[in-house]
Amino acid sequence: MHFGHAVSRWNPKMAPYIFAKRGNIHIINIRKTLEGLLVAKQLLAEVVSSGKDVVFVGTKRQAQKAVEVIAEKCGMHYVSQRWLGGMLTNFRTVRSRLQRLEQLEAMTEDGSLDSESKKQASRLKREMRKIKANLQGVRNMSRLPGAVVVIDAKKEYLALREAKKLGIVTIGLLDTDSDPDTVDVAIPANDDSIRAVDLILNELSDAVAIGKTMVTVRQEPAHKPRRVRSKRPALARAGENKPEITAADEQSPTQNTESVSQSNPIEQQNPT
Repeated sequence: MHFGHAVSRWNPKMAPYIFAKRGNIHIINIRKTLEGLLVAKQLLAEVVSSGKDVVFVGTKRQAQKAVEVIAEKCGMHYVSQRWLGGMLTNFRTVRSRLQRLEQLEAMTEDGSLDSESKKQASRLKREMRKIKANLQGVRNMSRLPGAVVVIDAKKEYLALREAKKLGIVTIGLLDTDSDPDTVDVAIPANDDSIRAVDLILNELSDAVAIGKTMVTVRQEPAHKPRRVRSKRPALARAGENKPEITAADEQSPTQNTESVSQSNPIEQQNPT
């Protein structure tokens, strides 16, 4: 985890991530590794919770198996054999090649491939194997990813360049010979150690799983409490409909009786 490359192969930009030098080997600062890993986990959880996918890229021999296992474990995409130029920037062509793969597989299942001539069948099988080897990991990727995780940023420079061009977040496992400016989040560690790669990828897969749980929580409909209608607005409206009492209506009862007596003089003259 903490052993870097030889001193003669180091990149001066990695100086903040180097703890010391032992003999002819640089020692990586484990605290910097932990800081980068925590930032990467939080970033991946946010990306996955927003509904986007993650692509794990590791074409070097030490990372191929780990990348395939971890990507299948967390249900994401991977590239473990070769990064084809334009896999992100020319994604439409990649989708057309995947449709061609589905067509060839359908021909194999229904037996139409066996009805071809021996030379034509051999050519079609070779084409199918080639497409599978290069694009099997991104077969279910129907849109551009939200983040790209690379093992050895120096080797996967094409993937990082395309992701940067499209504005996709990049996370990289960097050794002392890499350039930290090529990635958004740098995780300094020994990218030649199989155990170190497995450990870091397992932590990142846990972050992806956490992001998926956050998506399910957001999608669940919130049960709103039943609203109890208040009677105050109705009483207020009833009060508004009442006739207004004028100043004349606010006279004393004696004044009202006098007005009644004046309006009926005949009744006053002929009492019963």
